[in-house]
Amino acid sequence: MRKVGLIGCGHVGATVALDIVQGGLVDELVIIDKKREKAEAEVLDLLDALSLLPFYVKIYVGEYTDLVNADIILSTLGHIELIKPGGDRFTELKANIPEIKEVSEQLNRINFKGILIATTNPNDVIVNLYSQLLNLPQSHIIGTGTYLDTARMKAQVSKALKIDGRAIEGYVLGEHGNSQFTAWSTVRVGGQSFLEIAKEKNLDLEDLEEKARQGGFAVFNTKGYTNVAIAAATVSLMNLVLSDAKSIAICSHYDEKFKSYISTPALIGKEGVEALVKLPLTFDEEVKLKQSVCEIQEKIDYFS
Repeated sequence: MRKVGLIGCGHVGATVALDIVQGGLVDELVIIDKKREKAEAEVLDLLDALSLLPFYVKIYVGEYTDLVNADIILSTLGHIELIKPGGDRFTELKANIPEIKEVSEQLNRINFKGILIATTNPNDVIVNLYSQLLNLPQSHIIGTGTYLDTARMKAQVSKALKIDGRAIEGYVLGEHGNSQFTAWSTVRVGGQSFLEIAKEKNLDLEDLEEKARQGGFAVFNTKGYTNVAIAAATVSLMNLVLSDAKSIAICSHYDEKFKSYISTPALIGKEGVEALVKLPLTFDEEVKLKQSVCEIQEKIDYFS
């Protein structure tokens, strides 16, 4: 039986729950929120929709004791209301830290042994913190990291080339934040180097990269939040674990080389991060990756 716990029922959490239920992706979904009445309302809304959907999912508002045998817990809590237009994901950290500590205490109390996937921001700092607090192997703690940023890069490239974004391979690496960068040496379109294509078509790589970096704020500055794409990224990573996919995906994971969580490609399966993938980066890309690790560490040190 596929059992998933969802902690945090705001814009992202509610959309994640909807994606899971509409897709029939789990057998049992337990929702927890510090505002229990909010969780109850979301569950009621989902239950009302069940008879209209092709799949049955057992959905209920639960307690932490209900998560003891969960395969995966999704940390979607956050305080996006603290971020101002044009702001920074780091703004949420002070408010999120106490809640991350509370979640960790509760999960340790029930001796949770599954996989934790976090969307909570600033993502790399948060999964570093979870790693310090939870009684779990580091490989069982995953952040969405630049999974979504990579999708945003592909969206920009697909728009520039007028092709399906699923035809594009490649990665945005580093921090889920301002120090992230597109590793253009890894980007391929139908097996061809995108650098060659960009040169032929006279495309502005810096512009494409910046649009990908600012993609979240392009949505946030009008809506006041983001939810659809990050929910899709969260559910996609969840499915790789539940299905034991042994698939290569970009996510925030612990890298012994850097002594930190950082987004580079990894092999994802039922045990979480099962292996790291070494990319043949250029010298400049290696430098940018190290700089991004330093940015993450500075933010960790700021609140440690």
